[in-house]
Amino acid sequence: MGDVLSTHLDDARRQHIAEKTGKILTEFLQFYEDQYGVALFNSMRHEIEGTGLPQAQLLWRKVPLDERIIFSGNLFQYQEDSKKWRNRFSLVPHNYGLVLYDNKVAYERQVPPRAVINSAGYKILTSVDQYLELIGNSLPGTTAKSGSAPILKCPTQFPLILWHPYARHYYFCMMTEAEQDKWQAVLQDCIRHCNNGIPEDSKVEGPAFTDAIRMYRQSKELYGTWEMLCGNEVQILSNLVMEELGPELKAELGPRLKGKPQERQRQWIQISDAVYRMVYEQAKARFEEVLSKVQQMRPAMQAVIRTDMDQIITSKEHLASKIRAFILPKAEVCVRNHVQPYIPSILEALMVPTSQGFTEVRDVFFKEVTDMNLNVINEGGIDKLGEYMEKLSRLAYHPLKMQSCYEKMESLRLDGLQQRFDVSSTSVFKQRAQIHMREQMDNAVYTFETLLHQELGKGPTKEELCKSIQRVLERVLKKYDYDSSSVRKRFFREALLQVSIPFLLKKLAPTCKSELPRFQELIFEDFAKFILVENTYEEVVLQTVMKDILQAVKEAAVQRKHNLYRDSVVMHNSDPNLHLLAEGAPIDWGEEYSNSGGGGGPGPSTPEAATLSEKRRRAKQVVSVVQDEEAGLPFEASPESPSPASPDSVTEIQGLLAQGLRAESPPPASPLPNGAPAGETPQPEAVPEASSPPASPLQHLLPGKAVDLGPPKPSDQETGEQVSSPSSHPALHTTTEDSAGVQTEF
Repeated sequence: MGDVLSTHLDDARRQHIAEKTGKILTEFLQFYEDQYGVALFNSMRHEIEGTGLPQAQLLWRKVPLDERIIFSGNLFQYQEDSKKWRNRFSLVPHNYGLVLYDNKVAYERQVPPRAVINSAGYKILTSVDQYLELIGNSLPGTTAKSGSAPILKCPTQFPLILWHPYARHYYFCMMTEAEQDKWQAVLQDCIRHCNNGIPEDSKVEGPAFTDAIRMYRQSKELYGTWEMLCGNEVQILSNLVMEELGPELKAELGPRLKGKPQERQRQWIQISDAVYRMVYEQAKARFEEVLSKVQQMRPAMQAVIRTDMDQIITSKEHLASKIRAFILPKAEVCVRNHVQPYIPSILEALMVPTSQGFTEVRDVFFKEVTDMNLNVINEGGIDKLGEYMEKLSRLAYHPLKMQSCYEKMESLRLDGLQQRFDVSSTSVFKQRAQIHMREQMDNAVYTFETLLHQELGKGPTKEELCKSIQRVLERVLKKYDYDSSSVRKRFFREALLQVSIPFLLKKLAPTCKSELPRFQELIFEDFAKFILVENTYEEVVLQTVMKDILQAVKEAAVQRKHNLYRDSVVMHNSDPNLHLLAEGAPIDWGEEYSNSGGGGGPGPSTPEAATLSEKRRRAKQVVSVVQDEEAGLPFEASPESPSPASPDSVTEIQGLLAQGLRAESPPPASPLPNGAPAGETPQPEAVPEASSPPASPLQHLLPGKAVDLGPPKPSDQETGEQVSSPSSHPALHTTTEDSAGVQTEF
């Protein structure tokens, strides 16, 4: 296959690709430099004026997954060079990069991994037929004839294929459907996280980059959402170049590929991946160069902004008034005729699955805490609390337990509306809502941890501990209801703008865009880095539709079926010191409260007590967030039991899989999700009538008492709770880190 690259990507063609890539990057990076000054001004103005989001009620965790392993296990990977399936020990660390080792022994001995896969931009396929269809569409004229050998033969009925439009593909298979479902959930979480690769706490570089992407694509007459806006900046830049370069290469090289359809498909995948890597390296070097340049210019720009802030604002408002007078009549007609009638339909399509997803988050959180409470009662109280709180603390990062929440968004459809508004895919909205769900789940769990930890300082008895858990749960649910309402309303507003603004800009472009250059003379030369005509024009267009969007979301909040708080409902400040509890050292439940399990020894411990060597030792351990609580992973490798030899044929691997299936032991009695055996669950008994009804449907969780396991539903009334917490909410956005001497895969 190396001959394929040398034949079709000779020096002359590589030089042409580099020149074409350089031209695209130069054009884009000029947009980026222009947008950097605007983003810097907007950020500094925001800090001074202090306008922000509603005060959050829940706390947020600063380091959610420090040195954690999300998931680990064994799977089979197809090796394209040898055309054989190999057993691989795989793990997903805190940065969500899939790491592949020869076996678990190699991992424990710190042997460099086979590959580190950053899954941004990938799609998961669960059947070979889906894959063959995508491959056939990617290179026209290469559809294999019926009955011919496929490009990939999977030894089991449970494949998982990572497909990317430009980069190399990865082929895995599992032994059972349950394993396939588990790995699909884990890998989908990796993709969701890696796609969201630009940090939200980057108040200048992030907005400058995304605005530059939008402006560049609009300059090419490409409006609407873009499905490949995923990954970190360099990955997105590479996708941008390949969007333009890929079709040109395909038209030029496609007819020259030789062999059967399957062989030509393999050749094209290899060529596309090689070009993508070339583009990636060039984009990385150029972007780092320009980023260094604008960061060196930043202090001087900040000095100008601080000195002339009022004059810059006045100049921008004057420009906006002139642009508004010019385009407002046209924009209002366009909004009235082409956007306003469809806003309720778009909003309803978004709200139904999103509200179901956030309700599911609430229910899962309630169920996990309730099960934990029952398990603590059954197994000795506070002695077991640390073990269960360790599990609960990682709930938001448990792909399997969160899967029921994420699945609610899969029903999102914008049928008809998607074509009208040039929405390439709904995946951008699905993944954004799912990320919000994970954040809100972690916020709820962390707030519960913090409040419960405070209660434990009072030395409660077993019965008092049960009541304390119940009270804290009810407080957190109220805060969750309020925060999730605010997050969803913000998400709806952003999604409606993301759908409508590109559509409006495209509609107005023929009559308005050519007239914009004449407004440039209204900007003082000293302020030209901070005020751009194109950005001001877009802001004016946004204002024309914003009032309709705000009104639609406000009206939706009155509908109780969506469990949204009205804007008039505010939380009173009853927890003024709660945010101070989160300023201390992170709670190590395993060290403080657990005598076994949970990652620590008995007795209290301080951060200083853990030596550096101990931290390193624990970091090397595979302690997965996802614990298989019923049976071991198939073919789990260990120092005493090395992984099976790699089979050389489909027949051998099928035999090996069958042996593993027969060797599995029967699963034990099903425990409660947090570990208590089902047989220890207290049996419901009659509840004596109380003189007054409890504050929550959740009754006191005491032995011998009946338990109402139904979660209290969100209320549309004022709750009388307030938390002073940081208004900023940095989401988790990390990408795969290169290990020493390891080539990071894409």
